[in-house]
Amino acid sequence: MATVGWRRSVFAIYDEVRSLPPAQAHVVWRKRRDELFRSSPATPLLPEDRSGFRGLEVPDYDPSWRFTVPISPAEPESLDVETGTDGVVRFERIGLAELPDLGSLDVWRLTSYGGGIFIPVKDALSRVPGGTYGGGRYLIDTIKGADLGTRQVDGGDAEIVLDFNFAYNPSCAYDPEWACPLAPRGNTLSAEIPVGERSFH
Repeated sequence: MATVGWRRSVFAIYDEVRSLPPAQAHVVWRKRRDELFRSSPATPLLPEDRSGFRGLEVPDYDPSWRFTVPISPAEPESLDVETGTDGVVRFERIGLAELPDLGSLDVWRLTSYGGGIFIPVKDALSRVPGGTYGGGRYLIDTIKGADLGTRQVDGGDAEIVLDFNFAYNPSCAYDPEWACPLAPRGNTLSAEIPVGERSFH
């Protein structure tokens, strides 16, 4: 039940985030996540990291890293991810998110558990001391509640909100016993992304 409570809390955080202006939403997001990591019995923090936990390292909000973009067509591709106790989880590529001056990110759909959109990202600060987590971070993971919303465009399809300020680490960044989908090649950018959650420790 602890995991259920964690999941509900994450959904509630993003419900609040979508209702607020981006900079204010970012402050709330940081505060609520710190509270969740500190108090939830389902926290991914190792026992030795919990007592001295002072919060996740997240730089202040920078609006230049927020994008609202369409999902462009892409050649279908499958990605099988070993997740330990859950076995192999399959993702299917359903499109591309083109980001001005940065490149593109593959957009994946989870084929099990009722579906869901998944967009991880890895950048040039990955594995750099004080940089970002080596396996990449998550921008969107709708099956777990991490969803910044969409914007309907007149006469066209909805565009998805991708805000790197809200990029966060997968659970395996805190506890190596977790098995997490990591960013594949099509979700790796050559640029340094200085916003969003930094590597833990």
